[in-house]
Amino acid sequence: MKKLILLAFVLTSTLASAQKTENIIIVTTDGLRWQEVFKGLDTALANDKNFNQGDSAYIYKKYADADFAASRRKIMPFLWSEIASKGQIYGNRDLGNKIDVANPYWFSYPGYSEMMTGNVDVAINSNSYKANPNVNVLEFLNQQSKLKGKVNAFGAWDAFDRILNEKRSGFPVISAFDNVGGTKPTAAQKLLNEMRNNSFKPFHEDECLDVFTHYQAWDELKTNKPKVLYIAYGETDEWAHHGDYRSYLDAANQVDKWIGELWNFVQNDPQYKNKTTIVITVDHGRGDKIKKQWRDHGSDIEGASQIWFAAIGPEIAPKGEIKTEAQLYQKQIAQTIAKLMGYTFKAEHPVADEIKEIFNK
Repeated sequence: MKKLILLAFVLTSTLASAQKTENIIIVTTDGLRWQEVFKGLDTALANDKNFNQGDSAYIYKKYADADFAASRRKIMPFLWSEIASKGQIYGNRDLGNKIDVANPYWFSYPGYSEMMTGNVDVAINSNSYKANPNVNVLEFLNQQSKLKGKVNAFGAWDAFDRILNEKRSGFPVISAFDNVGGTKPTAAQKLLNEMRNNSFKPFHEDECLDVFTHYQAWDELKTNKPKVLYIAYGETDEWAHHGDYRSYLDAANQVDKWIGELWNFVQNDPQYKNKTTIVITVDHGRGDKIKKQWRDHGSDIEGASQIWFAAIGPEIAPKGEIKTEAQLYQKQIAQTIAKLMGYTFKAEHPVADEIKEIFNK
């Protein structure tokens, strides 16, 4: 009997210690191509006067290098230093490591829906689609007793209210020009609202600049300490659609810097230190085979289904860039998020399995 009690205690202790992630930050940067992430500067675009904004000298000085590995580090230095040494990075198709969207459309709403629900709903075929009828993993996590009321989402694009079905989901979704702080904003929130509302609006009222989404989320992280935080940046997609390659690279570089700042904060905060995982991914890819199609995506653009994924945290073995041949899908990300938090995401709709490779120590 004593041996059985001891065995039960050991098993219980092992299971308890196995789950180290108590908090998770999900970051997406809309439509950032795997090509720049893994191969660095695309010189064909940097040299093209239609795309370089008349500033190829700046692009080359800041992001170019004869060695592709050095160039990609210049674009995303945190990804290729801290995450490459302590986390995992998936999606280098040149090495046979492939991640694709499973939905047939290859644009934003269907991509974010697939990512967050673990399900491909072919009825979601437009960026103007109504409130998502599928349950998302953030909604599921918010239903767990330890996480209730500790889930927040911030998105630069106004569609996130519908993608995450804010009215049904039960957690706050601050998107585009939504005010933070409700009817009683703090002084910091009031200033953030005023600055955003009075800002330059290159994407009109549909999407704010990433800097406002970031600092709204940053204020929430520091002040209210959520356990689940989603931040969706958008400028990588917007500047690509504009054909502005310099601004696209700058936006990617800025997102990488912010991810580094988020990681530095959580690793120096008692609530978060060594108990927080950050995952980073995108909603869709872009064209590349025909260079001018880098601006675009959709089912008629070859390569627009191709995405990438990265993660760092206590559950993540330090494997760095994953070089094994594999075929993974965007729909696996939702369950991966849930499993990282120690849960199994279940819904009335199908939910794809997690990315099992990420948990293989």
